[in-house]
Amino acid sequence: MNSNDTALAGEIDVALVRPLVAAQFPRWADLPVAPVASQGWDNRTFRLGDDMSVRLPSHRRYVAAIEKEHAWLPPLAPQLPLPIPAPLAIGAPGDGYPWPWSVNRWLDGQSALAGPIDDRRQFAADLAAFLAALQRIDAEDGPPAGRHSFWRGGPLATYDGETRKAIGGLGERIDGDAATEVWDAAIASAWTGPPVWVHADIAPGNLLVRDGRLSAVIDFGQACVGDPACDLAIAWTFFAGESRAAFRAELPLDAGTWARGRGWCVWKALIVLAGLSANQAGADECQRIIGDVIADHRNAT
Repeated sequence: MNSNDTALAGEIDVALVRPLVAAQFPRWADLPVAPVASQGWDNRTFRLGDDMSVRLPSHRRYVAAIEKEHAWLPPLAPQLPLPIPAPLAIGAPGDGYPWPWSVNRWLDGQSALAGPIDDRRQFAADLAAFLAALQRIDAEDGPPAGRHSFWRGGPLATYDGETRKAIGGLGERIDGDAATEVWDAAIASAWTGPPVWVHADIAPGNLLVRDGRLSAVIDFGQACVGDPACDLAIAWTFFAGESRAAFRAELPLDAGTWARGRGWCVWKALIVLAGLSANQAGADECQRIIGDVIADHRNAT
């Protein structure tokens, strides 16, 4: 496996993970190893026995998350209203795998992409309450936004050139003038408060559902302290109508932060749409998100 290249999903498999665990953590050597049903992009995750999971970064750029989660998730956990991952151990490179990896306590639940949600309005309110609690935690010594967070939590203008290029390249596939208006409004504002804790990757795949309700928040690999606006993108990607209103109502954030939240959301949708060719369903979803963000911007101004 080339340490300078993305590790292909087929390369990180049970046959790789089992000897890694056995060699470095002999007490767990006899436990079964199985891939989880829904894999993320940054890591490959495997269940280890009944009570643990193993996570292996899929690329060098995600390795910083291992030490960061190990250091910060234990002090954050008792201050939050929902479970988050509990790191148990850090593994070393070995057996053909080039980077550190982690063992965590297993959290039951299905991804919000697959698990049935009984009341999406309540789900949105619960998620907002979680984020509000995260933002209240003392952030003085936390890791500032930077390359490790892919600049989420930092200035949105980092992605100004990329965003404008995407708008120009998409042509008539989107309302370019309206998208530019959303983007201009977003980068015209700035976070003026003290840095707060930011999850930085609040997406349905990182939210677990159990018994129809939000049960846990996972994957803090991009977490940092900074501007919380990037955590708002889910308002348009996953919520609508009453659920979006409930999410907004539970978060005590000003209009500028919501404008930057729209900016983070439209940036991601634009660059994903610009990179899609044959995936019509994905393109349709990106266009839906961009349209929702534009409509929300117009309602707010």
